[in-house]
Amino acid sequence: MNRLAFAAAITGFAGVALGAFGAHGLDLGAKALDWWHTATLYALVHAAAALAIALSDRTGLVRRGGWAFLLGAAVFSGCLYAMAIGAPRWLGAVVPLGGVSFLAGWILVAAGAARR
Repeated sequence: MNRLAFAAAITGFAGVALGAFGAHGLDLGAKALDWWHTATLYALVHAAAALAIALSDRTGLVRRGGWAFLLGAAVFSGCLYAMAIGAPRWLGAVVPLGGVSFLAGWILVAAGAARR
């Protein structure tokens, strides 16, 4: 089984489902809705990037970049989703760690591509 492809597909599914739920099933204030939309956008973009990497059968740094994208989606988007529905605001201090994971993923992909 291609674990990266599986995890990317689950992340993409969750992004679509949570995005739809936020748009149609939640009554959120403006700030919370903004967090929800940002979380969904970043989750979906990075799930798609990770899936592309997984399906390319690339290894090494590029593949690690795909995993960094999914870690970033879990941390960044997960914390924003949680804050939007009322979790403590201190989670906002954790959100940048997910952003760093996204950035690390892009650097890993670039470094892996440059090596080839």
